[in-house]
Amino acid sequence: MDIRKVKKLIELLDETGVAEIEIKEGEESVRISRHGMVPTAASYTNLSVPPPAPVVAPKPAEVVMPDVPKHTVNSPMVGTMYLAPSPDAAPFVTVGKKVKVGDVLCIIEAMKMLNQIESDKEGTVVARLVENGQPVEFNQPLFVIE
Repeated sequence: MDIRKVKKLIELLDETGVAEIEIKEGEESVRISRHGMVPTAASYTNLSVPPPAPVVAPKPAEVVMPDVPKHTVNSPMVGTMYLAPSPDAAPFVTVGKKVKVGDVLCIIEAMKMLNQIESDKEGTVVARLVENGQPVEFNQPLFVIE
């Protein structure tokens, strides 16, 4: 595989915000990931270009929580999380707000589709674990409900 193609793939990854891409051409394949995954045996390893540095997301503010069972609402998909229906609108929920089953907590944009994420438990939102506009992974905890 031509090194120029690999460089173009890295640039494409940076421009689009995609977390990982794998391309196969005949017997050769290359996997480029933002998460610093260990290359598999089939990965193209003799590249002169260093792999992209892993993206380190900022840690959300730590919240001290009492020792009671917690329930997390996890992301059902990979995408970008938004806390409000539009940039100038109020957020769906804030820490301390009481929610019922079915209340909208946030929106996850995946492939230009906006998906409402609803509460699956009644209670109080005690923590938000992801900031507005941050990418989320499948099954990543988004909110803690008590």
